Amino acid sequence: MSLARSLIDVRPLRTSPVFRRLLIGRTVSVLGGFMTMVTVMYQVWDMTRSTAWTGAVGLAQALPLVVFGLFAGAWADRADRRRVFLAATVGQAVCSLLLAVQGFTGHVPVAAVLLLVAVQSAFGALGAPAAGVFVPRLLPKEQVAAGLALQQVTGQSMMLLGPALAGLLLGWFGIGVCYLLDALSFGLAFYGARGLPALPPQGEPSRAGVHGVLDGLRFLAGHRVVRGALVTDLAATVLSFPVSLFPLVNAERFGGDPRTLGLFLSALAVGGVAATALSGPLTRLARPGPVMLCASATWGAALILFGLAGSPWLGLALLALAGAADATAVVSRSTIVQTRTPDALLGRVTAAEQIVGQAGPSLGNVRGGLLAGWTSGTTALLSGGLLCVLAVAAVATTTPELRDRVSGTPDEA
Repeated sequence: MSLARSLIDVRPLRTSPVFRRLLIGRTVSVLGGFMTMVTVMYQVWDMTRSTAWTGAVGLAQALPLVVFGLFAGAWADRADRRRVFLAATVGQAVCSLLLAVQGFTGHVPVAAVLLLVAVQSAFGALGAPAAGVFVPRLLPKEQVAAGLALQQVTGQSMMLLGPALAGLLLGWFGIGVCYLLDALSFGLAFYGARGLPALPPQGEPSRAGVHGVLDGLRFLAGHRVVRGALVTDLAATVLSFPVSLFPLVNAERFGGDPRTLGLFLSALAVGGVAATALSGPLTRLARPGPVMLCASATWGAALILFGLAGSPWLGLALLALAGAADATAVVSRSTIVQTRTPDALLGRVTAAEQIVGQAGPSLGNVRGGLLAGWTSGTTALLSGGLLCVLAVAAVATTTPELRDRVSGTPDEA
């Protein structure tokens, strides 16, 4: 196999100028988002010196997505997705501008900062389901997986760069400048999406309100392939997400060295970037179901071995493997969702996928923390990884459709 075919498939960048502009705007906006995430945590800690308040930042970011996500998906399935996304982007930019204003002026209650974060997250919950239709509508079916891989690798690269850049800018210029740069990044995202064609739903538009949400849930309950993809993701995150265990495992097995702890999260991200950068063969394979199942099982197995590792360097290598498996599973899952869901339902199903992606790791961190408190960090890692592997095997056994070639024409609702 040639090196070019081993690297990430860049055909979407060559064949679709609209996708190329969209990806550039999205990448810069994701960078700004990670900078704001760090800046908010820094500001709230500086204002309160309270871990309860810094924990509330995550709640302010997650709750709007969980509460409004499905309703936002139903709205996106009733309207021109381009206009919905542009409106959501403007709303997010305004929130960043208001955060910048309070950052420059100071003397704003911490509750007001969290309220702005929550409102911005609500606009994000509205824009995400609309953006979920962009790739399958802009690219030919055989390039959808490659387009999703390009989004994944750029997003994870910004996850590595954003926090470090925010730390530098906070030290040089303060919080106001970081928020202002995030607002400007939304301007580039707006420019990238402005060139999109009109993207109304193809097929019968969503019914209004709760009825539309229930229609989306009925599709998820009845579609074995899409449901299996989301259940697999929940199994991997709820049963075995390891981040809350890192400080305890570092203390138990690696002497509590803070340098080791800091590298744990970086290792996950580096593995994800490397795997996506070398995803060409897998995205061209057009078998996202088997790839997702194998990658999810590899995630669980890598965490089991990480729990047994006695060397920090071996532990970091296993976390990089876990990160690579996770990134591969995410691209494959999104390919299944976006190629097997009818366009008229894609906003709602994308919203459900976003909720799963947000809630699963949070619940997994709670599960791991509670079990580690009763037993040990190593036990929590080993049991979680084993449960993940068993759950993925159960999904593969009970959903044989996932083992087949599932990239193709969307199914009828």
